[in-house]
Amino acid sequence: MKYIIIGLGNYGHVLAEELSALGHEIIGADISESRVDSIKDKVATAFVIDATDEQSLSVLPLNSVDIVIVAIGENFGASIRVVALLKQKKVPRIFARAIDAVHKAVLEAFDLERILTPEEDAARSLVQLLDFGTNMEGFRIDQDYYVVKFTVPEKFVGYFVNELNLNEEFHLKMIGLKRANKIINSLGISLTELHVKNELPGNEKVEEGDELVCYGRYRDFQAFWKAI
Repeated sequence: MKYIIIGLGNYGHVLAEELSALGHEIIGADISESRVDSIKDKVATAFVIDATDEQSLSVLPLNSVDIVIVAIGENFGASIRVVALLKQKKVPRIFARAIDAVHKAVLEAFDLERILTPEEDAARSLVQLLDFGTNMEGFRIDQDYYVVKFTVPEKFVGYFVNELNLNEEFHLKMIGLKRANKIINSLGISLTELHVKNELPGNEKVEEGDELVCYGRYRDFQAFWKAI
């Protein structure tokens, strides 16, 4: 896919670099020459422009990309003006970053395809890390439900998958298992490699280092983690 990312601060820079590494075509834009210089070798094209200026913004191929992402955060006025200009130019798909509730509320008035809240999302991720510990990684589906991946607790090792009874006991639906295999790399170092089992192996025993992927309510995951 082809993206324009306006605003190449920490958030926009990482976004541009990671998307480009995945094979997407990225066009970056920022008012800062140093920020553009730091990313120009990692993306398809990067422009030094003041995106709040309508004429300067017209340099970008706004209507020939899949999504335009406004990654400006700290400069509230610039963020809102750039979004307003993009809407005026009838850019069909706009994502915009919001750094607080007021910023988000103003952006909502533009009826954008998506409002990005990285600071809020990072805080939620930290809450999960502190609440669950480092062995669990979660993805929020809605207000109450999550998909969570976690290393199997020691007490599960040796049981058959269909004996875990996660649904009956904790109301958690198991949707995947990653099997841990020991491999030796080219330097002779032993490493653990995980791969997803395409079908849940009900008649296989859980092994040390395996990871389970489950779906359920956050409070049920809390109850599960406390119980084990």
